[in-house]
Amino acid sequence: MQNRVGAGIFQPYRNLWKLFQKDEVISEDASWIFRFSPYLIFALTLVIGSGVPFISLHAPDLLNGGISFMPLGDFITLIYLFALATFFLALSGMDIGSGFGGFGSSREMTMAALAEGGLFFSLLAASVAAQTGNVFGMVENLQTLPLQSFSPLIIAFLAFFVALLAENSRFPVDNPATHLELTMIHEAMILEHSGKRLALMEWAAANKLFIFIALGVNIFFPWGVALSLDPGALFASLVFFAVKGGVLLLAIALIESLMAKFRIFRVPDLLFTSFVLGVIALTLIITF
Repeated sequence: MQNRVGAGIFQPYRNLWKLFQKDEVISEDASWIFRFSPYLIFALTLVIGSGVPFISLHAPDLLNGGISFMPLGDFITLIYLFALATFFLALSGMDIGSGFGGFGSSREMTMAALAEGGLFFSLLAASVAAQTGNVFGMVENLQTLPLQSFSPLIIAFLAFFVALLAENSRFPVDNPATHLELTMIHEAMILEHSGKRLALMEWAAANKLFIFIALGVNIFFPWGVALSLDPGALFASLVFFAVKGGVLLLAIALIESLMAKFRIFRVPDLLFTSFVLGVIALTLIITF
């Protein structure tokens, strides 16, 4: 659509491999926060991912040896873990003391504070409809709802989708590929990172987007998620997940191809719209 030839689908993996081979350049002003944050942020994405259903509603419980799930699957816990990762990302951007990192961190915390309302109320609407706060239970219970009950959840999904764009630094909130100081948010915070730590930051950002995709397609469109660990059911669920996730990724790609980035002072209006949509969806579910 942009009349350009894009990179291959394996280019992000080549970039990560290249960064893992490079040496690091760390400022003498860097504290333990700058050095430690990439490992913590990447680890948090792995922890959050373990609390999100992808192709099955059953996950091995390593503590008890059963096929149940830990309390980590509560959607409020997931939101707070996302917020913790964002907090350390902003701290690492400010730690060096550069101007780019400072304004990138300031913008990131502003966007995160505005986006959390829409994210919370969109998932809260799904939680009320499913009568459980556990993400696995939400997917399982929402599968049994009649189709006419999904109208409020479509509104909640729109709120979630806007929060997804903001939380993952996508258009029209941010451009994840820019290095222009007047427009970048996420890139400004990781500008001082290099080598292995930069690879972990980029990998964590990819994990976060994948987790949001899984939450969006499996909670608001829960059909196709396997209810057992049967190999046939898992394969069918993987196909369903690929199709649903592909459609959502296509929507993100279309937005990035057809829209320009919003001015920073217009973004709060968009995020407030997400919050209002989440509240409307919650009200409709409670009312009806």
